[in-house]
Amino acid sequence: MKAQLRKRLARYLRKLRGTESQARFAKRIGIAQSSLQRIEVEDQNLTMDTLEHLCNRLKCDIGDLFPLQEETE
Repeated sequence: MKAQLRKRLARYLRKLRGTESQARFAKRIGIAQSSLQRIEVEDQNLTMDTLEHLCNRLKCDIGDLFPLQEETE
């Protein structure tokens, strides 16, 4: 279950970032570039505080960070 949540979050953030650099996107959402990199490779466990911070910066609900259905690419 944890691995699936990390995968969903990683895909969601990569989709939001698009072609923007990790450094620029990380600065915009208020986290370290190294943290974003670890999130995107599914190697970062996040605290509830960090998830709340991401939601505030991205102006989304926590459910948005973990979409239930993967979009068809």
